[in-house]
Amino acid sequence: MASVNSSASAASSGKPMDPVTLNAMRYSLSPKEYQLLHKYLLARTPVVQKKAPPPAKYERVVESSDDFNASTVRIALRLFGASYGGLKLWETLAPMIFARGKTLPVVKKPPFWKQTSVRLSASLSLILLFHRLLNRFLVRLRSSLLTDNAKPFRGRNPRISAALTSKLAPVIGSGLAGLFLGVYPAAQLRITITLYMFTRSLEFFYNYIEDLGYMKDRPWWFGSWLLMPASCGQLLHAFVFDRDCFPASYGNLIIGNSKTYLQGRPIDYPANFKWPTTPDIVDSLAEISRLKWPIFVSPSMFPNSTTLPKSLAAINPITSPAHPTIKNLSCALTHPHDPSCVRTYLQFFLEAFPGIVRYFSILIGAFSLLRIQAFIKTPIPAFSRLAQVILRNSIFVTGAIGTAWGSICLFQNIMPNKVLPTKRWILGGALGGMWAFIDRKNGRGNFLFSTRLSLDSMWKVGVKHGWWKGVRDGDVLLFTASLVAMQVIYELDPKAVNSPMIRKTLSLFRGDGFIDRAMAVIPPPAVLQERDAKQQSEPLLEKDESKKTA
Repeated sequence: MASVNSSASAASSGKPMDPVTLNAMRYSLSPKEYQLLHKYLLARTPVVQKKAPPPAKYERVVESSDDFNASTVRIALRLFGASYGGLKLWETLAPMIFARGKTLPVVKKPPFWKQTSVRLSASLSLILLFHRLLNRFLVRLRSSLLTDNAKPFRGRNPRISAALTSKLAPVIGSGLAGLFLGVYPAAQLRITITLYMFTRSLEFFYNYIEDLGYMKDRPWWFGSWLLMPASCGQLLHAFVFDRDCFPASYGNLIIGNSKTYLQGRPIDYPANFKWPTTPDIVDSLAEISRLKWPIFVSPSMFPNSTTLPKSLAAINPITSPAHPTIKNLSCALTHPHDPSCVRTYLQFFLEAFPGIVRYFSILIGAFSLLRIQAFIKTPIPAFSRLAQVILRNSIFVTGAIGTAWGSICLFQNIMPNKVLPTKRWILGGALGGMWAFIDRKNGRGNFLFSTRLSLDSMWKVGVKHGWWKGVRDGDVLLFTASLVAMQVIYELDPKAVNSPMIRKTLSLFRGDGFIDRAMAVIPPPAVLQERDAKQQSEPLLEKDESKKTA
């Protein structure tokens, strides 16, 4: 310990530190971090010990200058390192997880600066860096324009000064840092990030107008669950007619739990005979819709007649042995062995519900591990809430999938075949989405997730059919507008941003620290700047008064 203290005193009394080294250290380590590094590493290395300054001196040098820019660069660098490390770890583990014993082809890695992990990490860190710097600059500019010395400028430029001195000018201007999302190449992940920001900004705006009292007289049944009928209607139509524009995760969930309506290959079916795959069945349903829902002609009853159109020859192994009393070709395809549509609908619930409960038990149970302390403190209420969440989601998803399939038979019985032959899939999906009413109080996150998938699918379908044309980097512009909207709402009403993590992240982007303004009364940045200016001017005033009294 004596040697450490003597070296520290020698370093503290030695020559000034090299400016380049000092700036590199300032932009890399905070005083607290340097203290820990010095305690556990630098002080134990004799070679570095003589050249490294003691923590007290490092803290005095850092605090003597404006540390905001240095702390901003430090946070941006750490965000880059953390995101890049996490993405590289995922790139390493993902092939091992999804390979399942298969030998994957060797993919040539692009240069370092072209890797998606590098560009995504650089995009996020640049957004954070320039958001903080722009917010700091605009806050200082606003406070300087509000002083008496800036009256001539305000008189000559009333519109510009009104815009720059607005309360929302710093948050709007700093939100333009969202344009750095364009550093990441145009890909599905960038669209997903943009849609997430867009839907969350709309959610926060709804909370804001609700807090203002504009939704005071809304009906008792009105809520976010109404997003599900529209989303499910669009998604079901895309699943049938534009499956290349349909999210694969949703498709796997639907197909994996629709064995009652999607007939699989029988065990005793000859191996040399072709059986229609699931895509063939779905494509045949789309073709049946385009043919305006033809009736079913049983080959066993009319062996010498044409029972299937040529475009539907792929489903002949399913419809040929179908029950002869079935009237509609769609029923012969979806439930060929049971002529009763109602009994098939009930059978779907009995067969699909246990598997969906098991799926949600694993999924929600894994996420509930993040709140393990609640299960330790109050196990019975915690497990009761977990069971309710699993049950509500299972009933909702089972009912939505079953009703979407059952609507095929329903519309065949209540609507003429030529009425809305293809658009009735939207109505069927909307009927399935009505099951969201069961989870209307706690399912907003799931509803918004489905809405994001539907918006993405609808945009791709429109581009595919030429309904609209995409704007170059339009997702970047939408992301920037959503970031600005979030910051404006957070400035006007912090509680409208109903996510503590997002509130803390927005505060971090402003430079206020990782704090929650909804839980603590924190003055706006302009007020903080004016208060700091007054505190700096008070010692000067005290010195002048002391000279006068002397």
